[in-house]
Amino acid sequence: MKIFLIGMMGSGKSFWKQRLSAKLKTGGYDLDGIIESVEEKSIAELFEEEGEISFRKTEAKLLRWFGEKKSFVLATGGGTPCFHQNMEWMNQQGITIWLDEPVEVLVERLLPEIAQRPLLKNLSTQQLQSFIQNKLIERSPFYNQAKKKLSGSEINLKNLIVNLQ
Repeated sequence: MKIFLIGMMGSGKSFWKQRLSAKLKTGGYDLDGIIESVEEKSIAELFEEEGEISFRKTEAKLLRWFGEKKSFVLATGGGTPCFHQNMEWMNQQGITIWLDEPVEVLVERLLPEIAQRPLLKNLSTQQLQSFIQNKLIERSPFYNQAKKKLSGSEINLKNLIVNLQ
């Protein structure tokens, strides 16, 4: 079974990847972590040194590597579904699940991480909320293509398992 967790940064993709892969006894991967290992640079460094266009090409290339794998849970980056027909590809490969948390929850989770996130660097709390709202509007057409969607309190291990049927 190939499972792709998508959603905004801070939606819990990495958290639920760990729990779901443990429950299913399959590999759990974080796409951003793989990119950092392969490129030997942090996501922030890649954005800063090579720009988003280059980063998105690398991201798409490494995402396609999962076409060779039989079973896994993959936490994608927040922007992954929005570039290089990645959403279409993921839907062809397996099950895509959109973890849709409210903006307020995303802001609360992301505030302590602003410095480590290239797209959030130097934003105030108010700017962060506006940024998240705008990104969500921009990305929703891609996220809405997910085969499954869990929102807010629906996001739990039981519902993730149920949505694999």
